[in-house]
Amino acid sequence: MGDALWHSLHPGSPAGDEGAGCERILVAPLYPQYCGATTATANDKAFAALAKMRWQPALRTLPPYYDDPAYIEALAQSLTAGLAALDFEPQAIVASFHGMPQRTLELGDPYHCHCQKTARLLGERLGRPMTVTFQSRFGRAKWLEPATDATLDALPAKGITKVAIFAPGFSADCLETLEELAIRGRESFEENGGTHFAYIPCLNAGEIGIGMLRVLLARQLEGWTPSA
Repeated sequence: MGDALWHSLHPGSPAGDEGAGCERILVAPLYPQYCGATTATANDKAFAALAKMRWQPALRTLPPYYDDPAYIEALAQSLTAGLAALDFEPQAIVASFHGMPQRTLELGDPYHCHCQKTARLLGERLGRPMTVTFQSRFGRAKWLEPATDATLDALPAKGITKVAIFAPGFSADCLETLEELAIRGRESFEENGGTHFAYIPCLNAGEIGIGMLRVLLARQLEGWTPSA
């Protein structure tokens, strides 16, 4: 992102455009839940690129949208469509967010709270609770809990053998998520007694997800564009 910003503001560079004339830039990290390791890092890259420039454009950043009605509604529509396509009724819906070290919470990072509120609002919108978990742990440090893999392993022993899982914190499916949830998650769940498992895709570039982004971005561009 930093390189793209640099080239857009430097006419004559390999990726530049002499007529671009960028004077206002909206930086939009597509992380619904704020975390210093994700949203802040993306913004830092933009600020670092600007710091090298003698002339700087006006800059806005997209705030976290973990509780935005447009985001919650998009999740609700996407999840409802995914569930309707299943040939079974899940006993539990697992909302798996990317994990972060426990230390981030203790230092005041709002990520954990943002994830919990997203799940609560979505559960209220759908009229059924979400089971919140955190995936992709690594290293020896303590990470946010409950862990997705441990939760999937334990559910069948509690009588929950039919599960649907989705990753509301991801704007698009990635190989890591698909391998961890849709493949290894299914395998471990079934090995421990689960009978029905479904992975519901992320919003991705579908009409629902793109429509939500249009709403969020248009709101931040108010007063900056002729149509605003």
